Amino acid sequence: MASWNTFVEGDNLDVLRRLAAEGREFDLVYIDPPYNTGNDFAYRDDVRGPDGRRRSRHDAWVAMMRPRLEAARAVMSRAGAIWVSIDDNEAAYLRLLLDEVFGEECFLAQIVVNLNPKGRQLGGGFATSHEYLLVYAKDARACALDATSADHVDERDFPLTTVDGRRYRHLPLRNTNKKFNPVTAPTLHFALWGDPATGAVRAEPFGDGGVEVWPVFGDGTPAVWRWSRPRIEQRPDDLVCRVVKGRLGERVDVFQRDWLHPGTRRKKLRTIWPAEEIGSTDTAVAELKALVGHVFESPKPTGLLRRILATMPDDARVLDFFAGSGTTGHAVALANAADGGRRTCLSVNRPEPTRRGSNAHVAGLATVADITRARLRAVAAAVGGGLEELTMDASRSVEPVPSPGARHG
Repeated sequence: MASWNTFVEGDNLDVLRRLAAEGREFDLVYIDPPYNTGNDFAYRDDVRGPDGRRRSRHDAWVAMMRPRLEAARAVMSRAGAIWVSIDDNEAAYLRLLLDEVFGEECFLAQIVVNLNPKGRQLGGGFATSHEYLLVYAKDARACALDATSADHVDERDFPLTTVDGRRYRHLPLRNTNKKFNPVTAPTLHFALWGDPATGAVRAEPFGDGGVEVWPVFGDGTPAVWRWSRPRIEQRPDDLVCRVVKGRLGERVDVFQRDWLHPGTRRKKLRTIWPAEEIGSTDTAVAELKALVGHVFESPKPTGLLRRILATMPDDARVLDFFAGSGTTGHAVALANAADGGRRTCLSVNRPEPTRRGSNAHVAGLATVADITRARLRAVAAAVGGGLEELTMDASRSVEPVPSPGARHG
């Protein structure tokens, strides 16, 4: 059985190019790159312009990111999507860069993530409590990302109940968007017949109680239905006729019975993700501390990554080439253990030295790659799924190395 997790120590640009040369493909890419807060970052590529002058910190950051994003796109499957965490320092530059690399038409979302509910209290200005996730498809027409979730369906939104216990709500059958009207959608502007006493709705006249009902907006102007006549004829029992009170007084209207369908009903994900739903930096620190100690300052919570994972099939091939503390690999193992999925994750980190005197350094973790490795080993032992460890050799091929303590779950 293939390991759920694989870790590669090496420069991520070298690794990405090697993966492309080997024909490897990934369905989901998540990265949490350096946020460029003004301090020098570890990825010291050539940061001088053509004239030999040193670039601005924004230009240098973009110059570092561009080849890595281009290399990431090269190893993504046609159905793949990339998610990038970023803060205000480079969000605008990153959005433009991703538009260039992936194409504006492949932009899917810019999500606000509330990872610090209390807000950062150090320094002046506002107490920042959010970051962003920028989401792009490799090919928007083929992307497998599903931005819906069963977890966000609230049964309280379905207040009506049939005698056999099924829950539903009423939705107007007329299209409430004025962009859709008898001029733009003429085939959906037609009369129905309904009986407000019994609730019955039909596409043709019936009985003594049936009255003609035309779709209209609240101001009385003509509207259109959301369903075609053939669909209405196929599903008359999912419609109900009622008397409603509008701005112009009482009128007869038609509504759809929208059923809850527990277990299969899904709801679109919003673009603001609160900490109480996906975790916070504090909960992320606690997760890491429970496995290997307090050895990383700002890890991401596994809840954030598990929500991202849930937008893709449960056998997705996942890549994180700024692996940091190893949250993505941890989340993949947790997700597989929870739902029986067959996701795999390749995590990449370079041997950047940890700060002398830091918790990680005192704990014997000399590099950030050591932190990633230690966490993924602990995840393999605690959750299962195994861990394969690789390294980049001098010829730039990816070679296996012994992985003490790793095991299959």
